[in-house]
Parts: sequence; C-alpha cells; structure tokens
Amino acid sequence: MSTPDLAVVGIGSMALDRIRRVPRILGSDEKASVLVAPDGSPMEAKVGGVVLNHLGWAAALGLRVGIFGKQADDAPGRFLRAAMARLGIATDIRLDGSASTTAEIFVDAEGGRAIYMAPGATSETTAEAVRQEHAAFIGRGRRLSTEISQLPLPAVLEALAVAREAGAGTVLDLDLPPSDATATLGSEAELDRALRAAEILKVSKSAAAELFPEAAGDALAIAGLARERYGNTAVVVTDGEAGCAISTEGFVGCVPAPRVEPVDTTGAGDAFLGGLLAGLDVGLGWEDAAQLANACGAACCEKIGAFPDDPAAARARTLELYGGAAFELAPPPSARPEPGPHAREAVATLAVMVEELTALQAGVDPTAFDAAVALVFGAEEKHRRVHVTGIGKPEHVARYAASLLSSTGTPATFLHGTEASHGSAGQIAPGDVVIAISNSGDTDELRGAVEAVQALGAQLIAVSGNADSWLARASQVFLHAGVAREGGGLGLAPRASVAAEVLVVAALSAALEHARGFTAADYVARHPAGALGRRARGES
Repeated sequence: MSTPDLAVVGIGSMALDRIRRVPRILGSDEKASVLVAPDGSPMEAKVGGVVLNHLGWAAALGLRVGIFGKQADDAPGRFLRAAMARLGIATDIRLDGSASTTAEIFVDAEGGRAIYMAPGATSETTAEAVRQEHAAFIGRGRRLSTEISQLPLPAVLEALAVAREAGAGTVLDLDLPPSDATATLGSEAELDRALRAAEILKVSKSAAAELFPEAAGDALAIAGLARERYGNTAVVVTDGEAGCAISTEGFVGCVPAPRVEPVDTTGAGDAFLGGLLAGLDVGLGWEDAAQLANACGAACCEKIGAFPDDPAAARARTLELYGGAAFELAPPPSARPEPGPHAREAVATLAVMVEELTALQAGVDPTAFDAAVALVFGAEEKHRRVHVTGIGKPEHVARYAASLLSSTGTPATFLHGTEASHGSAGQIAPGDVVIAISNSGDTDELRGAVEAVQALGAQLIAVSGNADSWLARASQVFLHAGVAREGGGLGLAPRASVAAEVLVVAALSAALEHARGFTAADYVARHPAGALGRRARGES
C-alpha cells in the first residue's frame, strides 16, 4: 500500500442528477406541469451521487479527496468526471460499465423531493474489482468512505476490509431503508456485517427507523442503540432540519442545525457528511464537527443540486452558518476553472473523437493488417518499394505515414496525388505497393492517381472510411478507418476521420516493425539525433 496522501477516498454513487422543479410531488394517477428553470429549460443537469456529493463538500472545505469505482465512457460519465477535475478530486475510475449512474429528481416549492435512480455502473461493481483494481488507491486515503445506496453489499464489505488492512479509518453512510437495501444490494447478513465493519456509521433517521422501532423516531435513541448493536466507534444520525444526534465515547447528544429557507433538500445528508469529515480531519471535537456538518447540509439546501458546483461560494456560506469553535481550513485543492463556451465545444469535440476512435478499435479486422504486412514483405522480397498518397487532408497524413514507415524499418516515399497523373506516377515500378488514403474512397483526383499507378503495375493498400467505396474495391488489401461523426459544431470538417487515418497507418507501421524484428539499434541507425535518438541509445 502507498503512503496516504488523501484525507478521504470514497466508493459509491456518482450520478448525473436531472432535476425538474414541480409545484408539488405527485401521487398515483396525478399529473402536473414541470416548472421552467432559470435558463428556460424544464430540466437542470447537476452533479450528484451520495459519495461524490460528500467528497465534493469535503474538497470545498480544503480536504484532498479521491473517488474510485466504475462508470461508463458516456456523456453522463464525462460530465461527472469534468466536475471532479474542476474540484481537484483524484480519481481511479474504470470505464467499463454499461452506463454511468443517473437520477431523475423532482423538487417541489418547499424543497422536498422525489428521486428515481438508475444505478448503472455503480451497481455492477464487484468485490473482486475493488480489491484487484483499487487496493492501491484505497491505500492513499487516511479514511475510506462508502455507502449503502447503490453499491452492492459485497463491494461495500470488500472496500471496508481493504481499508482496514491498509490502516485507514472507515466511514459508512446508510442512505436506504434496510428493506430496500436487502431487496437490491445483498443479503440481510451482508448488511449486518457492513454496519458492524465501519468505525463511523452515519445514518438518516428515516433509514434507521426499521432497525430500531423501539426508539419511536428519537434520533439520539437510535444513535445509542445502533452503537450498542454494531459496536461502531461513533454513530451519527441525521434528522433533517432538526440537525443530528451523535453517540460516541467523547460526546453523546443532539446538535441543532442552523435555520435556512430550503430551495432543494436533495443531498443535504451527503453535504452533512462532507462537513463532518472535514471537521474531524482538522481536529474539531465531535460537537463542533457536527456543527460544521450541519452548516454544510444547510448551505446545500439553499441551492438547486447537491454538489458544490461553486466551491468558493459553498465554503463561504458554510463558514457563515457555522457557529462552533475556531479552526483553520486548508486552501481548496487546485482545480480547473469552469470552461467557457468555446472550451466546452473543444472538449465536446475531443469526446466525440475519442468515442469514434474507440468504436474503430472495437471493430478492427486484425486479418487485414496481416494481409497488408504480407503484401509489403512480398514486394520487398522482389526489391520493390512502398509509396503513400492521398488528396486533401489525407495528403498530410500520407506525408506523415511515409516518414513514420521509413523511421521504423519500411522505406517509403510520398507520392503526390494530384501530380501522379502529370508525371509523378513515374516513380512507380511494377510490383511496388501504394498505400492510398481517402475517407470517402471516391475522390475523383485520387481515383485518377490510383488508376495511373495501377497501370504501371502497382499493388494497392486502401485506408478508407468507406468499405463499399471504389478505392476499397480496387485494392488488394483494405484497412478500415471509418468514423460516424467528425466532431465540431457543423460536423463537416475532417477531424475524427483524419485521426482515424493517422492511427490506422501508425498501427500498420507497428505491425511491420514487429514483423521484421526491428530493434532499438535499428531505430538509432535511422534516427541518431534528438531526444528520441538519445532515448533509443539508453541515454538520459
């Protein structure tokens, strides 16, 4: 395990909250209109999720925190990860989930809410993945925080176990009634083990009512009974606008919350836990830490959404509402600024390109690369050469490809596509290989060049986004470099397609390099100068 450098690491729900304002929360067979948000939309997209929310509030109060687990490489996941980056939250996230977690939230005029969750990737997290993929990251935290809300109970138990082995403190948030938890997340025995495994147990009064009916809804009685039953170091019971109750060795009592006018109570308990963790980390006693926690929960209720999108404002309002002993907060972690509209367009375009290239990789035909290698090696055995050509943007890709191939053991020359029909095809000898690059595969100028070189006896490797194109049909070997979207507002300029072409010819160069047993010494012979030459020679 690594030396802890994070105050808290957490695993659990990270959700895209789609929030809609409504006049009231409806019952069965009722309907009503959704109110319009300030931006004119009927819905506001916000960062959410039990664990991500409380880590966000802890980060806003100066703690260095991290989150780990499973998401999907989809639009909600990218939205959430961008928010984590802006707040300086460290991440260890696998992107192999079916879908990132989302929640549909309806908020009434008094701030009450109804939440419908689609757990997605969070619910797919396994105990094996927690240990095998995230143990080192858990070791970075002085405390581990997790939840009983969307994370399967075996994964909860494994996270708590790995943290104990690393010497980290443990915190568990019971955010669901036990009957709901055991209906979807695991067995009653696993729930009981999880509740016993945490040093600090945080639970809402409503969630704990099933466990301790004899407490008759008294938060302090629930805290005492829970600590007695489960043996936790501390039990903290949140009680809405009333505040919280705590049972621990150093303090037993209720701590009232500051009074505010609620706008949206979503995530108030999550913000509470972030404040509690921050208070304990800076050395506050339990009563003062609870006051800081209550202040966070109250500040959260004054805005739409549970996550501190504006950490400076969230921090300032929390300290304004806090009434406990003085303490010193660390500055918030370095964070990326909120991107402007132009930057958002750039980031969105990058996301489109990454998705398209990922899809390209998933659909690649590996036998086509074997056939291309065989065609090139067959030509070389007869002392024939390789040429690369393209028209328009692919012309630049062709120049790069010829240079890359030459530096990795396959001598290649650039063939100017438009000049090929005006004499440059004369560089072709019978049996040479021409790599022709074209997104559409039907460009008239390239067709003229290909017909000219084929008339001189050249063999053709086509790199194109269109498997049904004239170029693909005319080739001996076809390498697919197709994308469905280019990215950018218009979606017309070649962006993702050029990246796909570059990567496909780069992959071909790697296949040829491997096939010929190309060595570092071979690379130095072709690239003796510069940083790469020094690196190939093993020099610093």
